[in-house]
Amino acid sequence: MHKFTVALTREIEADTAEEAALLLYQELSKGPLPDCYAVTDETSLTMEVKLDREKADEFASIDHTADPGNW
Repeated sequence: MHKFTVALTREIEADTAEEAALLLYQELSKGPLPDCYAVTDETSLTMEVKLDREKADEFASIDHTADPGNW
């Protein structure tokens, strides 16, 4: 299994870094989830991935831990 670093970037105006993080958390907990991410692989190659919302929702609804290929 490979390892990836997935990052979400948002510009948020705040007085402190902690407040910015809390505002992002608030946004993520109340609004629609983001569908665009920066993904870096083990070789430090970074690419932008934009998810198809319908396919992402279908993937999220399935318990992928039940797949023996994930053990």
